[in-house]
Amino acid sequence: MKYTEKISNKLNELLEKNYDAEKGYLNAADNVDNAKLKIFFKNRASERSLFAKDLRTEILSYGQIPENDGSFKGAIHRNWMTLKSLFSSNDEEAILEESLRGERASLDEYKEILKEDAFAPSTRKMLEKQQQKIQAAINLLMVKEELA
Repeated sequence: MKYTEKISNKLNELLEKNYDAEKGYLNAADNVDNAKLKIFFKNRASERSLFAKDLRTEILSYGQIPENDGSFKGAIHRNWMTLKSLFSSNDEEAILEESLRGERASLDEYKEILKEDAFAPSTRKMLEKQQQKIQAAINLLMVKEELA
């Protein structure tokens, strides 16, 4: 496997995860009544959309084809969030918990991929910036969960 294929495959994995996160946050926004939480989830979805755009651009710069959609596993997680909110006595707390779980999984993915030494400095910088924003989202989710 060529270097560019190896790198773009790793970036495509993150791209799928960001598609999943964007859809998950939009799903979460649809399943909460609290206006501030709706805005929070929509903002996170927009942020993940921008992450995906940046990743697509980076993959294309390596001359490779970016993925166009999320993963099967992500679709299952979104359906689980919806189902859990239907049966939970505190929908918003359950959705916050699932969002937090999803973001922690994303953070782990970024940490794992950033162990790779082969990224160009600009790619590494972009990934580190996205990782920091995911960590900030986790911190906000933890605060919101405590307040719920």
